[in-house]
Amino acid sequence: MDPAVHGEAGGEDAIRSAMRHRLRNAVINVVPVFGFTLSFALTHRLAVALALALAAGAAVCVYRAARREPVWGALAALGLVCVAGALAAGTGQATSFFLPSLMLHAVMAVVSAVMLLLGWPPMGVVVGLITKEGTGWRRCRVRRRAFTRGNLVVLAGNLKMLALQLPLFLSGQTVALGAVDVLGPVVIALGALLGWRVYRRVLGGHRCGRHDP
Repeated sequence: MDPAVHGEAGGEDAIRSAMRHRLRNAVINVVPVFGFTLSFALTHRLAVALALALAAGAAVCVYRAARREPVWGALAALGLVCVAGALAAGTGQATSFFLPSLMLHAVMAVVSAVMLLLGWPPMGVVVGLITKEGTGWRRCRVRRRAFTRGNLVVLAGNLKMLALQLPLFLSGQTVALGAVDVLGPVVIALGALLGWRVYRRVLGGHRCGRHDP
């Protein structure tokens, strides 16, 4: 087998594995947000909702530790829940719990747009890290174009989330905002999967080693 083709096949496997892992983690990490939203919908008591969200975040960390999985992602998610809880408790507004998530989506959208304009689609950067290729993909015009088009799909999903979240946040609709926020990580993960398919479709049968110096 052509070593270049073999390397691309290995990279495909690594990327698919990373996407499955990301989707699974996305589902697990929304458990605290789901707990907050559900308890607030049932009780309308902020203290109860915050307590359940923190307990759920701690449970996720314990679950991952018991499975001998890296807990850094869970700890980061728990830290985000703690910040969100502090904002909600400090303002007395349940919607403030979702402010960090809203800001995170906004920052991601701005950074992605800037990187696309600079010719550094974030999808290419991430794929380069996963496959250990680094920035080699930038030497190929076809791959740069494919990564850019795939990344536009991911950016569109991110902007859609912002378009849904911002009006709900400004109008104080906590339960509806929570429902959207629960779906957010899953939507972004699925958007990355769709963006990858767009990348593969644009790339077609192109092989850098044979068709692009």
